[in-house]
Amino acid sequence: MSLYDDAVLVLKGYEDQPELRDVYLAHLAEHPDGMYKPCTAGHLTSSALVIDPSRGRVLLTLHKKLNMWLQMGGHCEQGDPTVEAAALREGTEESGIAGLTLLPGGPVRLDRHPIPAPCHWHLDVQYAALAPAGAEAAISDESLDLRWFAYDEVAEVADTSVVRLLESSLRRL
Repeated sequence: MSLYDDAVLVLKGYEDQPELRDVYLAHLAEHPDGMYKPCTAGHLTSSALVIDPSRGRVLLTLHKKLNMWLQMGGHCEQGDPTVEAAALREGTEESGIAGLTLLPGGPVRLDRHPIPAPCHWHLDVQYAALAPAGAEAAISDESLDLRWFAYDEVAEVADTSVVRLLESSLRRL
């Protein structure tokens, strides 16, 4: 199965946010290249909010280009077998934490946001990843900073998309 086919299957099985889900599916139907960065009409991205439930905290990255505190995530790559695998790869690369596991049940949320030209939209498929006990984070080249925040601190530093992702993730926990 291709990454494109996996994305369509994952999105068809996602029951929340039906209107936004249908936007994603329509985008993929219109753009067979809609999984990857070269698709200037927009493309799917995959992200993971790294959570340490035993300590009531999440790991956020200070994004180098946007200068915003965000979950780990980014573009799908040709070698990604699934959207879920892309989220896990991005989470591991950007957090430096080996042994992350995604919360079962598929994506936690979808978030469509505009980005600067030449592309126009990121259609983010968002997961939640659990950090193993005693996890040590390590900053990547893609970040200005990497920091753990208590659940109740997230709204003070991050935008509403991250807050909604955290809320949905905590409900799933």
